[in-house]
Amino acid sequence: MKKKLLSLILIAALGASVVGCGSKGGTASIDGEDVPKAGGEKIELTNVSYDPTRELYAAYNELFAKHYEEEFGQTVEITQSHGGSGKQALEVANGLEADVVTLALEGDVQVVADAGLIDDGFTSEFDVDSSPYTSTIVFLVRSGNPKNINDWDDLTRKDVGVITPNPKTSGGAMWNYLAAWYYFEQQGQSEDEILESIRQLYANVVVLDSGARGATTSFVENKQGDVLIAWENEAFLSLQEYPGEYEIVVPSVSILCQPTVAVVDEVAKKHGTEDVAKEYLSYLYSDEAQEIEAQNFYRPSTKSIYDKYVFTADSNTITEVPADGKWINDNITLTDINHFGGWTKARATHFADGANFDSIYEQ
Repeated sequence: MKKKLLSLILIAALGASVVGCGSKGGTASIDGEDVPKAGGEKIELTNVSYDPTRELYAAYNELFAKHYEEEFGQTVEITQSHGGSGKQALEVANGLEADVVTLALEGDVQVVADAGLIDDGFTSEFDVDSSPYTSTIVFLVRSGNPKNINDWDDLTRKDVGVITPNPKTSGGAMWNYLAAWYYFEQQGQSEDEILESIRQLYANVVVLDSGARGATTSFVENKQGDVLIAWENEAFLSLQEYPGEYEIVVPSVSILCQPTVAVVDEVAKKHGTEDVAKEYLSYLYSDEAQEIEAQNFYRPSTKSIYDKYVFTADSNTITEVPADGKWINDNITLTDINHFGGWTKARATHFADGANFDSIYEQ
């Protein structure tokens, strides 16, 4: 993952050196010449996303640029920004100029909307609640599963070191926490008992990174901990890049993770990029884009494409990326954010200052 990440950083740096000249809209002066920006031959677009989507958008941006030039006769230069989803949302709310956001959860997009930058109703602007792909939460363990980790309760054992990011800065970490909560709830535990189980789990956390990619690096490259609580796509990327070194353990229950996309309306209006921004997010639902999403281990929203990648599991352990490309294990019970009353209630109950996570982790 280190080599791939380095190449993506270099690509992003080269892209920034090209598109960073001049402002969006009208023309920019490059070497004394006026170059058309939005509305002309070349358009600059910024997508602020979360940690594990680096590989996905490296591939998608290339596809979209080709599509847009063929369809509309204009060149699009796309700049990417990645980090913990919660931190990224705050950066945009505080002035980082994104034309679009593609964040880990609706609640993070709402932070940007609350800053007055995204119009109301953003979850209805695109199909499937503006969630073109989904994911879930699984475990990544070392080959042979030496600690015999099979489900969420194993993460509370004192001999298990856990790697997971910080829910205060990472959207993926919120999904991790809620999936664990749902498991203990399904075991018939009372709220006080669930809080104690979650407290035991976080007492075992070796590193609390700011984002999901940082957590993957801590586990895979720095060899810390015994288990990584991971986005499904991050776990499969690790299997792909380090064959024979890791295994995926699919817990008995988890949560349907719904990353949310939105046009940052006020910024797009300022830059004159409303049309291209909408097309950029709409095209995520095209068959070509859905295939790229599936190939990057995100669950596509188009059923016909989703069905191409489903397999029937006979074990909760996945030791390698299947040769036939069928990687989606559909034999898992998933709850969703509605079980927790939606993101507004979930944030207030679990992740706001002084809420459940703070009381658990501080102790």
